[in-house]
Amino acid sequence: MIRSLTAGSSILASIVLTALACSDAAAPASPSVADLKQVSVPTLTPQQSGTTNRLQAISPVNARVAWASGTGGTFVVTTNGGATWRAGVVPGAQDLEFRDVEGISDRVAYLMAAGPGEASRIYKTEDGGATWTLQFQNHDPAAFYDCFAFWDQKSGVTFSDAVNGVFPAIRTTNGTTWQNIGARLPAAQDGEAAFAASGTCVAVQGGKRAWIATGGAAKARVLATTDGGNSWQAHDTPITQGTPISGGISIAFRDPHHGILAGGDLGSASVPTDNVAVSDDGGVTWTLASPTPFASAVYGLAYVPGFGQRTVVATGPAGAAWSSDDGASWDGLPGVSGFWAVGFAGRSAGWLVGVGGTITKISF
Repeated sequence: MIRSLTAGSSILASIVLTALACSDAAAPASPSVADLKQVSVPTLTPQQSGTTNRLQAISPVNARVAWASGTGGTFVVTTNGGATWRAGVVPGAQDLEFRDVEGISDRVAYLMAAGPGEASRIYKTEDGGATWTLQFQNHDPAAFYDCFAFWDQKSGVTFSDAVNGVFPAIRTTNGTTWQNIGARLPAAQDGEAAFAASGTCVAVQGGKRAWIATGGAAKARVLATTDGGNSWQAHDTPITQGTPISGGISIAFRDPHHGILAGGDLGSASVPTDNVAVSDDGGVTWTLASPTPFASAVYGLAYVPGFGQRTVVATGPAGAAWSSDDGASWDGLPGVSGFWAVGFAGRSAGWLVGVGGTITKISF
């Protein structure tokens, strides 16, 4: 039951390191030489988030609008490409950790709080963060919600650690109410869960596909759906696994077929091995890729739109790196550390967020 990636949080925290898009059409053609030549070293521009609370999730909407979220019930939003950010705290949520955020527009966004029992919640704003509505609150003391993702402004899925062999995942199809779909997912292994790190343990693509990365059990798996969560299949992965603090942490897909999975061993401070895997068949089979060059585990990763969509950025408290070839090789970002999450709305509209309210724009 992988509850936390921060000291002082519940369950396994003491052993964890401190610290729409494509349709379901055929896969795109391989990137051209011209596409690949456009790849350049990314530019990093520090920005002021307006908070010193750790930011754990980022959701860029477009080149101007992005939302981020973190500890202390915090959210931040920009409507001018990060030139300025407005920080706020959801009333009554001061003790919550918003481990995930989904921005829909400059006015509409969802926040997901991760925590044991009633600390796991979902809020929504429709007025740019001026007010928030509590849409879901967990009442099972054994459940712990880790991440969510949305196909569109009204359809999304949220994943929880297993309870008695069942994942109590929930889904919305109207952007307002949430229904339990746990019985539709495969049975959980003993100890199987997700890492509530950067809000990227679940990825969606098109209007129906989704993938969930798990760990903490004998096998690190990817749970996949192609019908909006009505049915799911479990697929094994070769990533580092087999302990309560290892497995898949972050997952992303650039089209219905090609995806990348990253994570590793949270208990290791060494440069990792076997912490990245890729799939070219929709997540059914996975092949090890090159490990990231920074120490410890990957907490978040995201594809960069463009370049044939093969460019991906990975982050962790110990560093960050980027790959122009789906993880076959990596280049480190010198001097970059302490970032938990990364997200992109375009080649020049990406952000890294992390400790101390740090936020940095990343452009290619």
